[in-house]
Amino acid sequence: MIRLPYWHVDAFADRPFAGNQAAVMPLDQWLDDATLLAIAEENNFAETAFLVKDETGEADWELRWFTPTMEIRLCGHATLASGHVLLARDGGERITFRTRKAGVLEVARSDSGYELGLPLIESSPGEWPEAVGLLGSKPRQISLNPEGYGVYLFESEEQVRALDPDLRGLGSLGDDQFICTAPGERTDVVSRVFVPGGGVDEDSFTGSAHACLTHFWTERLRRDSFTAHQASRRGGDATCRREGDRAILGGQCVTVVEGGFLLP
Repeated sequence: MIRLPYWHVDAFADRPFAGNQAAVMPLDQWLDDATLLAIAEENNFAETAFLVKDETGEADWELRWFTPTMEIRLCGHATLASGHVLLARDGGERITFRTRKAGVLEVARSDSGYELGLPLIESSPGEWPEAVGLLGSKPRQISLNPEGYGVYLFESEEQVRALDPDLRGLGSLGDDQFICTAPGERTDVVSRVFVPGGGVDEDSFTGSAHACLTHFWTERLRRDSFTAHQASRRGGDATCRREGDRAILGGQCVTVVEGGFLLP
């Protein structure tokens, strides 16, 4: 048996059993992709983050993310969770991650927890009648990104919370994120995020979606920052700030489990 280090972290949460769960697993070297996917399926979280020390000099660690069904190109909450684990274990004020499709990402300590720097994801007005029909309620505006991020703007938080989409139907359209959002009642912005084609019917808190919402809402609000709540069953909270071509997400993390994963 090989014992791999393992952390279970609730990200974008200030208490256990909230925010989004991520498994964080630093490795000495990369395992084959089939094994990484099998571990992620066994963990059965929205994402498992795998890390190996970066030897290129571009960053501190190389980072990859897997859902229970596939490797993905960008995950915010598992990156925040990885920064939380490594900064707590190794010390320091900031840490960088080289990724395969999202460039170099950074997690830094802040007065209220951590700040996560992600690429700003831009979207523009569009139409997708098939998706609208499956959401179960008509949004007032749709904004799309060709890499699979769609923002669906509703009139109120109540409308967003009441959504009951056809998840199997949405999953048949591909692994897109269906980001349903509205002005919030207690925060500036509220959202729910559905990714059934990527193996996550409704995500608890989605960092990459908030990199898209940061562009969408700063353009709409005509200011550089706002507060956000993702209204999933577990719930999750963040501050969102636009800095040039980066989205800076502020949030907290809680370690729930620390141990070892036994690999035959």
